[in-house]
Amino acid sequence: MFKKLLSLTAIFVLCFAFTSCKKEEGCTDKNATNYSVDAEEDDGTCTFKGSVVFWYNQNSSAGLYNDFSESLLFYVDGNLVGSTAVTQYWSGAPSCGSNGSITVEKDLGLVKSKSYNYQVIDDWGDVIWEGNVNIDANSCYQLQLVY
Repeated sequence: MFKKLLSLTAIFVLCFAFTSCKKEEGCTDKNATNYSVDAEEDDGTCTFKGSVVFWYNQNSSAGLYNDFSESLLFYVDGNLVGSTAVTQYWSGAPSCGSNGSITVEKDLGLVKSKSYNYQVIDDWGDVIWEGNVNIDANSCYQLQLVY
């Protein structure tokens, strides 16, 4: 009887040890899009998103208008992401997603920061602005364009 009780206890202890000690795996980074509150151990699957909003002020708007530009096309990595009239300007940096803004959200994958190239072309086909912008995870970068 004692041996049976000892054997059952040993089996119970072993089962408990193997099942209760295993940590829940998942994404533990709170800035990730797939963050798991239940995860105790990071498994390297965290994915991230970030945004950029392009803007220019009244002086840039007036300069573009005086140079006979009427509209602008915005490209990120060669893809058209938006357009606006040159008379649409901001007195200060808008938030990402603000009404009338040119906001781009990018899936950064497994990295927390990624560089993208951008171009802004007017209705004459002239490149007004171009460059690179770093987009960081879980943030909104406000990129002022000065003419």
